[in-house]
Amino acid sequence: MNHSFYGIDHIQLAAPPGCEHEARAFFRDVLGMVEIEKPERLKRNGGVWFLCGIHQLHIGVDRNFAPAKKAHPAIHVRNLLGLKQRILECGIPVLDDELLPGADRFYVEDPFGNRLEFLEWNV
Repeated sequence: MNHSFYGIDHIQLAAPPGCEHEARAFFRDVLGMVEIEKPERLKRNGGVWFLCGIHQLHIGVDRNFAPAKKAHPAIHVRNLLGLKQRILECGIPVLDDELLPGADRFYVEDPFGNRLEFLEWNV
């Protein structure tokens, strides 16, 4: 093969039209992600983009939106307990999971019902 993979550039989650305010309130204000400017040509599509470490998380508008309940991003976090406390303080339910050996992790739903996993490796 003549190609190689660098990794993942971004993850896109779908949301309904008009989602931008709720997306900012959750991803920016609760989780603490930094919003990044969308390219001018893509702004008309709606949605909003955020930095997630060195990667990007895009919230894209889907007129036929249905939340992703199984497929999900797993977001590697430093100080998982601090993030969990922040999320709980904001009144957002957390589902703990101890099934992955060597990792602490939990799940939440974004404001649109998409599943998100947050984890920290114990190494």
